[in-house]
Amino acid sequence: MAFGCKSETDNSRERRCCMFQKNDMVIYGSQSVCEVVNIGTLSMAMIDKKKQYYTLRPIYQRDSVVYVPVDSERPVMRPVITKEEAQKLVKNIPNIKAAWIEKEVEREQEYKKAISSCDPERLIMIIKTLYNRRKARIEDGKKVTVIDERYFKMAEKQLHEELAFALGIPREEIADYISGYMHKKSGKKSGD
Repeated sequence: MAFGCKSETDNSRERRCCMFQKNDMVIYGSQSVCEVVNIGTLSMAMIDKKKQYYTLRPIYQRDSVVYVPVDSERPVMRPVITKEEAQKLVKNIPNIKAAWIEKEVEREQEYKKAISSCDPERLIMIIKTLYNRRKARIEDGKKVTVIDERYFKMAEKQLHEELAFALGIPREEIADYISGYMHKKSGKKSGD
């Protein structure tokens, strides 16, 4: 399952995710789910008055406003996944493998790339990796590292907010929704 603008040959997907309209719901970097509330020029000091900007309002931080140049390629901005895509993603969680990178610097770089990609599958991979690493460290009598905890929370926040919005579930309930699905699925297997 691909999320975001990845293919220049997929014109319908490219048009859908690279040109947004007012009232569109998008994922924008660490801001997570945002509504496009305006598209136009800005009248602020030291800003190119001819340049077009998206005005975004993060739905989980209603007091925030983000301005993004329409021609910007970074950070990632893409449509929120659909309810059907969210349901498929949750069903696919057991099949998404955790990654393991031995060197700490490379591991943190991979965490950063996954977070900035805004790709839900990569976020799940990082969450699984960090969950397994946390569990192993605790079993070894070690503390969870600050870096691991920070990236775990960031990935979980991004993933949970998008899934909650797409599924129409309060974000506080999304962890229970995923957990409930996993238990229900594992219950079916054990009953077979």
